[in-house]
Amino acid sequence: MEQKYFTRKIDTELLSWAKSENRKTLLLRGARQVGKSSAVKHLAKIFKYFVELNFDEEDGLKTLFEQSLSPQEICQKLSFYFQTPIIPGETLLFFDEIQECKPALSKLRYFYEKYPELHLIAAGSLLEFAIEEIPSIGVGRERSMFIYPFSFEDFLNALGENMMVEAYKTASPTIPLFDPTHKKLLDRLRIFLIIGGMPEVVSTYVRTQDLLQCQGLLTDLMISFKDDFRKYKKRVPALRINDVFESVVKQAEGKFIFEKAGAGLNNEQVKQALELLIMAGLVYPITHTAANGIPLGAEINPKYRRMILLDTGLYQRVLGLDTSDLLLSDDFKIVNRGAIAEMFVGLELLKSASCFDPKQLYCWVKEKNKGNAQVDFVVQRGEKIIPIEVKSGTQGAMQSLRQFMSEKKIPKGVRTSLENFCNYDDIDVYPLYAITNVFI
Repeated sequence: MEQKYFTRKIDTELLSWAKSENRKTLLLRGARQVGKSSAVKHLAKIFKYFVELNFDEEDGLKTLFEQSLSPQEICQKLSFYFQTPIIPGETLLFFDEIQECKPALSKLRYFYEKYPELHLIAAGSLLEFAIEEIPSIGVGRERSMFIYPFSFEDFLNALGENMMVEAYKTASPTIPLFDPTHKKLLDRLRIFLIIGGMPEVVSTYVRTQDLLQCQGLLTDLMISFKDDFRKYKKRVPALRINDVFESVVKQAEGKFIFEKAGAGLNNEQVKQALELLIMAGLVYPITHTAANGIPLGAEINPKYRRMILLDTGLYQRVLGLDTSDLLLSDDFKIVNRGAIAEMFVGLELLKSASCFDPKQLYCWVKEKNKGNAQVDFVVQRGEKIIPIEVKSGTQGAMQSLRQFMSEKKIPKGVRTSLENFCNYDDIDVYPLYAITNVFI
């Protein structure tokens, strides 16, 4: 059955690009199965014609890009082959799985230079690897758009609960939500943590409300991701990448320890595999920052990094967590020590950033003999630095947060938990589902 398409925030950006007069060729980047192709096909509905060239399926057409043909000549041949007009302003041309044809990736620059009036989008799986291998790709001649799985807001909109989104978007620590609304949003959050934001899984849940079917889809997705490991780099064995991936899942809370990432692997081997997983969009690092000023990336310590998976649904599926704990508990701490709450917050922060400028995630840690002081996330809002402490339940001390605020002379901190909106003097409390409100 064809999955229904649910609109998301990324659709607004794609529409804006399509209507812009000074647009560049668009390069969609992100992990596989996050909805890149579906979003393009949805955009195509506003065009009179749509031509999709999937390089994974149309192997014979790769020769067009190996020849010395102009963009116009390439389009003429593609138009004849697909029996569809390619007319600037009326046709959306889509190169999918472009990583399978590096000559086409190299020629994107010429479409911008010699055929700028044409609407052209390119996308692909493991695209970052192909880009790294092509030094001639036109810097400044393409515009990259980064796509992630569904955010919690996208999920609610898919459920048709737009009014719930409006409710928490307009709430604040001084104007809390009506308690029954807050509890309903927590129920929706529990579901979202279980199924995650992968488009196929979200669509299936909206259609069937069947969590077991969603779990099966997550298993299939995880198998396909692992099957891709052999494509990453020939010099890195797939088994090594899998060992490091499994270690990322197991070490989701706290500093990533290289020595725990596979028997017999040295730090350089682990680092190499880890960087490939990051490039593939499966893993995101959270790096320590001294946070003495902005930009936060000016004073980082790359030796202290936490790692999170791209999706909470995939995370709980890999670990084999008992999803009934998430559904019934008022404290996520029972679920792998609360790591899933931190993962959700990190992913929501990434998804809330500009799709053209991917956000880097930062934390703050002060290591001591008798235990560390740690602030889970440190973000920038305008000229302000905001520390965020994540609590998996409704209670918990905030010594680390207050220590950070005192040392850095930060007047306001944020705690995010299962509580309703409220505040404790100089600390504002946001529910987990509304963590992106800190940027409003």
